[in-house]
Amino acid sequence: MGGCRTFAVGSKSKKGGKGGAAADASKASTIIKEVKASAVVGANILKDGANPKILQDSEYSGWLWHLLDKRPALSELRRKDIESLPYEDIKRFVKLDNQARIKENNSIRAKN
Repeated sequence: MGGCRTFAVGSKSKKGGKGGAAADASKASTIIKEVKASAVVGANILKDGANPKILQDSEYSGWLWHLLDKRPALSELRRKDIESLPYEDIKRFVKLDNQARIKENNSIRAKN
């Protein structure tokens, strides 16, 4: 049997209505439902293939869990000393700096 995934289902409320306390109460009364699935539905890309099975969290690679980690922005990287940054942040700084310079040059050329 595959892993167990959970998600929250909130109630729909009208925006801009009176009674802020009522909106807070509806948020507090969210329902947590458990979804028990053994395969990822709709992830099959092969004509004669099957949907991939959901594995236990421990069976996935460690890098997968860091994909959504927050990374520093260009402005934050510019404030730091480049010599003290880890290699990954230096690569990110160079990439973001190049993108910013290209964008600036394109906007200057578009005005001319």
